[in-house]
Amino acid sequence: MDIAAAQIVLMYFVLPVWLAAGFADYLCHRATSIEHTSGWKETLLHLLQLVEMAIPTLAAIFLDINALVIGIMIVCLLAHEATAIWDVSYAYRRREVTPTEQHVHAFLEMLPLMGLIVVITVHWQQFLALFGVGQQAPEFAVQLRQPPLPWLYVSVILSLVVLFEVLPYSEELVRGIRADGLTSKREQK
Repeated sequence: MDIAAAQIVLMYFVLPVWLAAGFADYLCHRATSIEHTSGWKETLLHLLQLVEMAIPTLAAIFLDINALVIGIMIVCLLAHEATAIWDVSYAYRRREVTPTEQHVHAFLEMLPLMGLIVVITVHWQQFLALFGVGQQAPEFAVQLRQPPLPWLYVSVILSLVVLFEVLPYSEELVRGIRADGLTSKREQK
């Protein structure tokens, strides 16, 4: 696979669609009044999933891809999938998970996998080296990406992450904590 084409696919397709799916999931939660059903505890699972995917995404943005980075990406993807199963099983018993939200979840699960597959395809020898096979020795050095991604792209994408992921899910957490506090006060009366 051509490295430049793979980078364009990751930068201008996988990541933006993934961000849009994350925001769509937030909108689904808001539409079902998550703060009054599964509440802040489910939101913590969403924030955990955000962190689990932020680690490999930031590594891909800022670091040269080698066996170490690929290994981190694989571990984070597996952790994300386990947390996603935990999240849905927690939510399913407490609120309606609509067909639209389920469809959004499909994107949220497949886009990180798609991104990882593109990275592995471009860095196949380091992927093989991670498992002790192939023609290269595994590289485990932490090195900044050379050349770095354009600063404008990095600034815009990180700003979009804050605007459409971090802030909405933080608001969801605050809404859930407030609703839980109001419920506790009513129960005490």
